[in-house]
Amino acid sequence: MERGNHTSTSEFLLLGLSSQPEKQELIFGLFLVMYLIGAAGNWLIILAVGSDSHFHTPMYFFLSNLSLVDFCFISATVPKMLVNIQVQTQSISYGGCLTQIYFCILLANMDSFLLTAMAYDRYVAICHPLHYSTMMSLRVCALVLGCSWLIASSHSLLHTLLMARLEFCASNTIPYFFCDIVPLLQLSCSSTQLNQLMILLVGGLIVLIPFLGILVSYIHIVSAVLKVPSARGKQKAFSTCGSHFIVVILFYGTITGVYLNPSSSHSADKDSLASVMYMVVTPTLNPFIYCLRNKDMKGALRKLFGVKALSCGR
Repeated sequence: MERGNHTSTSEFLLLGLSSQPEKQELIFGLFLVMYLIGAAGNWLIILAVGSDSHFHTPMYFFLSNLSLVDFCFISATVPKMLVNIQVQTQSISYGGCLTQIYFCILLANMDSFLLTAMAYDRYVAICHPLHYSTMMSLRVCALVLGCSWLIASSHSLLHTLLMARLEFCASNTIPYFFCDIVPLLQLSCSSTQLNQLMILLVGGLIVLIPFLGILVSYIHIVSAVLKVPSARGKQKAFSTCGSHFIVVILFYGTITGVYLNPSSSHSADKDSLASVMYMVVTPTLNPFIYCLRNKDMKGALRKLFGVKALSCGR
């Protein structure tokens, strides 16, 4: 790419979801409510799992870590957007932008890895129940979690360092509510071929391999459940796995639409909507899908708060 006139960019402008001033209060209120609900839901799960010894199992171990990651996920972008709306500014510093990129990639990867670990946990529990205690021991769970953090951190650092080497043109507007790789690459005056190659190769593998792991786990789960003679047993297994699978499709579908499509097919409006789905909506819904519909978890929350009834729909 031939370089034209460009300046050293010290900040970027986040255009957000709408440029119309009359919609800013509505967006602020909507995202504030989603953030508070998501933060409260995820922390309730963490506290409930930590306070009840009955939940000290591999499934809830990964679930509590997923809740922590989801809380950090929404905290990486939404508070900054809310502050910008309140002070009526759209700016974010160059360092702040790279920091958002690092944590967004890190936490998205962790979500993917934890969803895979939870699918594998269900596969072992249903298909190999006699070997569950050895295949999903505390040591194995800790190893899986540690390796997940290591791979996710390395991947996010790779993309952040590749982004830091780029030079940017005078235009510094990002049509998102947070800093993301795709719109930033479009602003660069430098060659972005290496960045795009790493997104397709490394990013594609990190998305594809866990997804295939989930898919294979569910193929074995469905095969095993169909052999269960009890209709009630089938329904219970499918209802538990069904909620998880819906979130998997939502999570991977939106990420694939944003990052793994050719650059020529990208639309700012569609990408922005997809980013809201996996950055805000999915982390907010996860605790309700996974736990607040769980009878045992509702009992743990009652015990946590010392109340006899908890208003959660089944």
